[in-house]
Amino acid sequence: MASLVQNWIEIVRTQNLSSDRRMDLVSRWMLITRASVFPMTLTSAAIGGVLAARSSDPDWVYFFVALVGLVLAHAANNMINDYFDLEGGVDHDEYVRTQYAPHPILSDLISKSGLILAIAVVNLLDLAVLLYLTEARGWPVPTFALLGLFISVFYVAPPLKLKHRGMGEPGVFVVWGPLMIGGTYYATAGNLPTWVWVASLPYAVLVATVLVGKHLDKLEADAAKNIRTLPVILGSERALFLNQALMLLFFVLVLVLVLDGTLGVACLLVFLAVPNLLKVLRVYSRPRPDTRPDGFPIWPLWYVAWAFSLTRLSGALFVLGLLIDAIYPYHLA
Repeated sequence: MASLVQNWIEIVRTQNLSSDRRMDLVSRWMLITRASVFPMTLTSAAIGGVLAARSSDPDWVYFFVALVGLVLAHAANNMINDYFDLEGGVDHDEYVRTQYAPHPILSDLISKSGLILAIAVVNLLDLAVLLYLTEARGWPVPTFALLGLFISVFYVAPPLKLKHRGMGEPGVFVVWGPLMIGGTYYATAGNLPTWVWVASLPYAVLVATVLVGKHLDKLEADAAKNIRTLPVILGSERALFLNQALMLLFFVLVLVLVLDGTLGVACLLVFLAVPNLLKVLRVYSRPRPDTRPDGFPIWPLWYVAWAFSLTRLSGALFVLGLLIDAIYPYHLA
C-alpha cells in the first residue's frame, strides 16, 4: 500500500510515473485523466462551499455531490482535450504535450476507443450528478453545468476551438471562477448573492495564470501550428508581463475585497504567499533555462510549474482564510 501511495503522490506532483515503478490501475487512470491538475478544481469547489457556510442553511450533502461532479467534469474535459488534439493533428510524439507527461493514447495507457468510452462513462456519471442537483436545486444547476460543458468541449473541439483563437485563457477564468465557485455556492446554499460572483474573481485570476504559463511554454510549438493562444497573439514579452500582472492582481483583489467588507480579515492570510510570489516574479523576469534543471519535475514545461506552485499555495491560504472567517467572522465593513 505504501508503494501505491508513493505512486499517486508522484503523479499528483509531476503527472508522471517513474519507469522503475509498477503501474497500478489507479495510477493509470490518474495519468489518463491528468489528476495532477485536479487540485485547482478542488480549491474552486472548496471556495464555493466555504463561502456558502456564511449562508443561513447550507446543505453539505449537496456540496459534496457538487464537488464530485466538478472533479468528474474536469476529468472528462482533460480526456476530451487529449482526444480532439490528437484527432486534430496537434498532439504527436514530438509535440510538447507528449514530452512533459504521457499522452493517454500515444503512451499506450488506453486505446482510442477506450478513451471515447471513458469520456462517455464519465459524462454519464456527471449527468447523474446534474439530474440529482437539478431535482434538488432547480434550473440554475443545469445552466452552470451546460455553460461549463460548452467552454470545456469547445476549448479544443471544432468548430469554435477557443484555444486556437486566444479565448482559452478567458474561458478558464470563467469556468474555474464564477461557474465553479458560484455553482458550488448555489448547490450548497440554494441561492447566489451578487457578492459571491465578486468573491470568485481572485482565484479565477490565479487559475488563468496557470494556463497562460503553460501556453508560454508551448508558444513556439503552438505558433508553428497556427494555434493562436493568448501568448502567441501577444508575443513572449507581453505574455510574461501579463502573467506577472495577473499574479499581483490576485493579491490586490483580495485586499480590496477585505477592505470593502466582502471578505473577512482572515483572508489576508494569502499575503503569507508573498515570498513565493516574489520568487515566481523573478523567474518570469529571466529567460527560461536551455536545459532541464536538476530535479525539475515536468520539463520542458517551465513557466506553468512556477505559476501552479503559486496558485496551489495562494489558493490553499485563501481557503484557510475563508474557513477562519466562516467560524470567526470579522469584517471591516
